[in-house]
Amino acid sequence: MAAPLHLSTRAKLRYRSRLSTVRLAMHPLKKLLGYARNYRSDFRLAALYSVINKFFDVLPEVLIGVAVDIVVNGEKSFLAKQVLGSFGITDTWHQLLLLGVVNVLIWGGESFFEYLYSIKWRKLAQDLQHDLRLDAYQHVQKLEMAYFENQRTGNLMSILNEDINQMERFLNGGANQIIQVVCSSIMVSAVFFALQPTLAIISLLPIPAILLGAFWFQKRLAPRYAEVRVAAGDVSARLNNNLLGLATIKAFASESFEAKHIEEASNGYREANSRAIAVSSAITPVIRMAILAGFTATLVYGGWLTLQGDLAVGAYSVLVFLTQRLLWPLTGLAEVADMYQRSMAAIDRAMNLLNTPINIPYEGRHFPANGVKGELLFENVGFAYGETPTLQAINLSIPAGRTIAFVGSTGSGKSTLVKLLLRFYDAQSGRILLDGQAISELNLQDLRRCMGYVAQDSFLTDGTIADNIAYGVPDASEAAIAAAAQAAEATEFIAKLPLGFATRVGERGQKLSGGQRQRLALARAILKNPPILILDEATSAVDNETEAAIQRSLDIVSRDRTTIVIAHRLSTVRQADCIHLLEGGRIVESGTHEQLLAHNGGYAALWRLQTGERIGQS
Repeated sequence: MAAPLHLSTRAKLRYRSRLSTVRLAMHPLKKLLGYARNYRSDFRLAALYSVINKFFDVLPEVLIGVAVDIVVNGEKSFLAKQVLGSFGITDTWHQLLLLGVVNVLIWGGESFFEYLYSIKWRKLAQDLQHDLRLDAYQHVQKLEMAYFENQRTGNLMSILNEDINQMERFLNGGANQIIQVVCSSIMVSAVFFALQPTLAIISLLPIPAILLGAFWFQKRLAPRYAEVRVAAGDVSARLNNNLLGLATIKAFASESFEAKHIEEASNGYREANSRAIAVSSAITPVIRMAILAGFTATLVYGGWLTLQGDLAVGAYSVLVFLTQRLLWPLTGLAEVADMYQRSMAAIDRAMNLLNTPINIPYEGRHFPANGVKGELLFENVGFAYGETPTLQAINLSIPAGRTIAFVGSTGSGKSTLVKLLLRFYDAQSGRILLDGQAISELNLQDLRRCMGYVAQDSFLTDGTIADNIAYGVPDASEAAIAAAAQAAEATEFIAKLPLGFATRVGERGQKLSGGQRQRLALARAILKNPPILILDEATSAVDNETEAAIQRSLDIVSRDRTTIVIAHRLSTVRQADCIHLLEGGRIVESGTHEQLLAHNGGYAALWRLQTGERIGQS
């Protein structure tokens, strides 16, 4: 289903949405097979090995019947008269010796192809789960920030980890079991009809009932296992949330309270599993009763035919053993059906995640970061997270190389401006231009590569100090990393660490103080050397010493580059070329620090509130 040519961006998004809806309606197995089209040859080869293995697996029962026939009838056996007679081999002992050689070959063939299908299915399972996890994670990274507002991190982790592992377990064993049950049914049925058609019809009658029963149970298991996967995601989400907030839980002595939440989530998972188990546990007993009917028919009616002389003793032995070989493995359908439904529920969640439409596409016109001047223009920009507008008719020009500050009360829209600039969200009205080009038409990664972003709570990887400074510039030299640390005034505290730049910072930088983390985040932005530098409340949660250090660094690194500063503390932006005060999503005042104080409006009121100074003392 190829995308139509010459579509507008909005039309392309609608088309992708329709395509995603079609995919979501598909059966999970079809989704998986569609995704795994590059592995079709591996699927076919693995399935072929399974079929050949089952062919060899059925033959020993046939050999038992042939051996019984040889022992009972000697030189008049079927083998002697129909096969070996033309070669002059009719002696009973020679027949048995030849049968022994054939038996060795059959068992060798069975073992060899079991090895081949085991290797092939397992490798296929490993490769597919690796690709699916990687593709799903990369897809998640491309989703717009609005998607994550309605998602829990733990639930996404459950999909990317446990759900994809469930698919791997199914491919490791379940797929082979299904193929072999089908092949076994076909092969054994063929032998039955060749030896005694009437007995075949009677003995094989339970098979349709068994298959219908399996499908009946399967339909009832599907929604139950979907509930299980959702409940598993809830548990994962709650655990992830609590582990990230462990310091707060301890500080408020809320261990028992949160343990109760975990207990509730775990109980939900247990109850969902119990509902599924109540159905899946009934499959095996039902199948066993159907198997009993088929095996009894072969045993009794086949024995009566043999006594009447209508069925040879060897053939009777073959049919008895084949009935056992055919019917009893069908009890494995219970386990297979259970595994299949668990896997389908897991695959459905993983594939739905992979098919989630990307509403802010990465495609666009490429451009080099070093060619960006940094001139920004907001034209009638509007945005709302819900029904209440966050930004309204923002018209703003930011000249290249200037330092611009945004201040205002919480919820006034300051951070939203930056998020629109980085295209974490797209403006719902108006447009934003970079050097005269609409950012919606530019390649998204090129756009973000030309910006250095330092947030209030900057993300640090569980790597070394050097790794975190070089984040985004992996080929940076040690000298460049050291220079960036020096510019961010981070060298002093780094030198005191046990291994200096080689010291690991721990998960999310938990081994460092808040101020140290912010200095590393600033060093990271400095090393990137972007044409546009963005600081979103970067000093709001640090001490006065760190704030002063960061401010000294900014006075240097902001020269000759467009710098956007969002701050609550007005003291950190008083040197900006222009300060914009936002209230209710609108720019209500603009000017330098001195001009705004002289205007004696909202900015001056905030300054007095924070410093206690009178305007005349500024």
